This record gives sequence, C-alpha cells and structure tokens, in this order.
Amino acid sequence: MISVSEAKELIFENTDIIPPARLSIDNAAGLVLANDLFAVTDIPAYAQSSMDGYALSFAGWQQCKKLKVAGIVAAGSEDHTVLSPEQAVRIFTGAAVPEGADTVVIQEKSRTENGELIIEDNMLEQGANVRPKGSEIKAGDLALPKNSRLSPAAIGFLTGIGITHVEVFPAPSVSIIVTGNELQEPGKPLKHGQVYESNSFTLRAVLQQLQIRDVTVYKAEDTLDTLTSVLSIALEKSDIVLLNGGISVGDYDFVLKATENCGVTKIFHKIKQKPGKPIYFGKKGQKLVFGLPGNPASVLTCFYEYVTVALEKLFKCRSGINIIYAPLAITFKKSAGLTHFLKGFYNGESVTPLDAQESFRLSSFARANCLIVINEEVTESMKGEIVEVHLLPV
Repeated sequence: MISVSEAKELIFENTDIIPPARLSIDNAAGLVLANDLFAVTDIPAYAQSSMDGYALSFAGWQQCKKLKVAGIVAAGSEDHTVLSPEQAVRIFTGAAVPEGADTVVIQEKSRTENGELIIEDNMLEQGANVRPKGSEIKAGDLALPKNSRLSPAAIGFLTGIGITHVEVFPAPSVSIIVTGNELQEPGKPLKHGQVYESNSFTLRAVLQQLQIRDVTVYKAEDTLDTLTSVLSIALEKSDIVLLNGGISVGDYDFVLKATENCGVTKIFHKIKQKPGKPIYFGKKGQKLVFGLPGNPASVLTCFYEYVTVALEKLFKCRSGINIIYAPLAITFKKSAGLTHFLKGFYNGESVTPLDAQESFRLSSFARANCLIVINEEVTESMKGEIVEVHLLPV
C-alpha cells in the first residue's frame, strides 16, 4: 500500500492534458480557454446612445439653445442621419448617434415646443449618455487571455463582441462500469439479497457538476469474461473509465484481472486510508482507469480525493474542493496506520465529524459539507485541535 500523498502524486504524474478543441461558444461554458482571444472589431462599432432622449451637438446647443427636431433614430436603424448644429433627433437606447451629434439629453430633462427641443438640464455635459465607438473593446485588443474560465459573463462578453467559436480544453468522456450481481435498478422491487444501485447516479451527478456530460454507464455481471469485454468497450469509447466495485480480493472481484486482460498498466492498487483502501489506478496509453470500491461512501470519497486530481489536470477544471484548517468540535480517536477521511460538517467556526462513518452508509454524506482529514500516524485528535478540512462543492 502507498500513502495518500504518494497516490495523488502518481495520478498527477500519469495524467496528460487533453489537446485543445475548437467548440461553438454555446458549448463551451465552464471550460478553459486554450489561447488568447482578440477582438476583431470595435465594440460598439459606432457611437451609441445609452439612454432614451435626444441626440444633439453640444456646441450647437450652446450656440442656438433651441434646436429643431429633425427626426427619429431607433435601435437597429440603418439610416445614416447627419445633423447640422441647429438640429436634434429623437433617439432611443442602443441606437447609433448620428453624425454631427456628440451628446444625448435624457427625455426626462427635455421637452418639445412647436417642433423645437428645449433642454432643461443645466448639468448637461458634452458626451453625456453616449457610448463612444470601441468603448467596450477596440479591434486588436485582448478580449480574454488563455487559461481564462468561460463563466456565464465571459460567454456573454465574447458573444457580444462577435466571437462564435473558441479553442478550449474539452471535458473528457467518461465511462462508468458498475459491477455486482446484487444490484437492482432503483424503482424496481428488491428481491432477497439485492440492494439498489446508486453509485452510478452519484458519479454522474458529481461529473455533471464538473461540466462533464459525455458519460456512459455500463453494468457488468460478476464474471471475468463479461467484465473484460465491457472494459474493452469502455476503453475504446472514453478518456476515463471508473470501475465501481469488484476491486478487492473476494472470489467475485474480477476488476484487477480484467484490467490486465485489457492491457491496462497498473500504477497502484491500495492506499493507506479509510474508507476506500482497495482503490486502483491504471493507464492504457492516454486512457485513465480508476477502480473504485463498491461501498457508496467510499466511491464518493475516492472520487473527491483522487479522480478530481486527474480531472483538474486533464482539462483544467475546478473541482470545487477548497482546503481549509479548522478546530475539531469533538475529540476523535483511531488506530495508527491509515489516513481517515471523515464525513463532516463545517459551520464556519469549527468542524464536526458526523455519525454513520461506515463506508456503506451515505446518509451522513448527504448531510456533510466537508471531509475531515486525520493523517495516518495520528491516533487521537483532541477537541479544539486544528485539522485539515476539504470543503466540498455544493
């Protein structure tokens, strides 16, 4: 067995970044830019009114005081209106400010009489309520640097400057292989000796949180031939394979032998930890294979602690796991030799290990917002002692 830190180092060292891909921007939310993006035109491409009101020449108004209203300019109008100094036009938000105008007075501070504009704004300044050409961004300017994450605001900004496709680090494709003859599909009656299969639902949910949507779920009977066949198909299809169950040393645990049959190189098998000690990690070419334990709490713990290490490097995702240090609310004791990941709740001041820590129990995980890390050599952590806490994404 290896230590937790050794396992994470091996996963990182054996994971390669997925080559960039060109995607339409409406499929790129949450992904990371692979190169710098530059504006190809001025935005806005013309001087634009930011308010409903009247467009005018400030110098013309200063000279004439009353201006003749010469027409209307609406947003989207393709007319190229040209104003003389003694003229103004009714204008609406987003419309192009006519040539000869440089200022917009808002409608609340103006009125018309006999076709003339009378301005009642003693504080009006030249350029008021006008968005200059290129005020958002100018042609050739850097729009977003590489390694920027495409947040909703970034998507809106880029589409607003006319960008339709981006080079990004694409999310990997993932296959989940569920093993276990005792598993029954949720919604169907349980027969004697059966339990409901939930791990694939858990894994799909956490993958979806990470913007990974190309996920295929396979169910394999507990025979070596079946598992070998399914694993072979999954390796052809996906960048990552998550085997679930069958990685221990029981008579029906065929995962290790199936990986050998499929030419997967074992990087490690078993970590000095609880829960999830029998976790497996291997590689075939650039494909990554994780053999996760079958117990529900072990599956999710191992995903958060190890699979996310690979995902963060593969396509520069954010796992959403934040490491903090906080005082324990109660004393916790254990034997030396294994790092413990305890389902816990952090209230902003201290962290409490929850009940139902057994690896088969997910009820406490459903209430947890963190994992508390108690290192392998520690046998007792006292109330008030500062411990490492991994805050989980919500």
